[in-house]
Amino acid sequence: MNITLKRIGMLSLLAMALPAQAHKLWLLPSHTSVSEPQWVTVDASISNEIFGVERAYPLDYLEVSDPDGQAATVENRLEGHRRSVFDVKLNKPGSYRIAVAKPGYFLMYQVDGERKRARGMDADKLLAQLPDNASDVTLSEVHNRLETVVTLGAPTAIAPTGKGMELEMLTHPNDLYAGETAQWRLLVDGEPASGVEMELVPGGTRYRDSQDNWTVTSDDNGMLSITWPQAGRYYLEAASSDDKVSNKKADQRRLQYLGTVEVLPM
Repeated sequence: MNITLKRIGMLSLLAMALPAQAHKLWLLPSHTSVSEPQWVTVDASISNEIFGVERAYPLDYLEVSDPDGQAATVENRLEGHRRSVFDVKLNKPGSYRIAVAKPGYFLMYQVDGERKRARGMDADKLLAQLPDNASDVTLSEVHNRLETVVTLGAPTAIAPTGKGMELEMLTHPNDLYAGETAQWRLLVDGEPASGVEMELVPGGTRYRDSQDNWTVTSDDNGMLSITWPQAGRYYLEAASSDDKVSNKKADQRRLQYLGTVEVLPM
């Protein structure tokens, strides 16, 4: 098999990869803050419409941590046609991290001048399926983190994992109010990530003519300052790329952070 592996720059990779992921991946809890022990239901879906279910998102890599960092009780996992759903038991005071941190690979190549794409969990299998006449092959290692936080009683700190792209939530995500400014630090592998754009989109896109989205960019210390225009639920997304791959067959590593927060009225 005659395959030319071609390394392309960060911006080119993002420009080609993002249209294939125009749909948003998100987690949406029924409640983000409660005052007494109870169950919270969480939806997971992939959709163009923010928080409008369209296609179920797999829960294979779901991790739910209680305020002590232990695995929380999760029941009633279900992957339907339009959404996945599960219940989380909140029985300890403090904040719970709900996340799906999914690794994988994204393959791009050309056949007779037509660009092709494929995704999978096994790099060798993806490469083995390439046609003999494939050219301009690029294999990207992909790390997506979907995340949301819910709290029983008073909020407690959510410590970064030090893996992939994530937020150091200096302003607690369950303590957000319209008109106030949240201070977060964007991290990659536990280190500040500067110059990375984060997109924010208010929920309810079905009921308006525009996305009403905006972006903020992390400063030299990875800091993001976000002023919330109004109460409601928000989707947030940040992405970057580097060459710190764990599989030497990959050309680049692509990182995404995808989150959901709820902003309360003053």
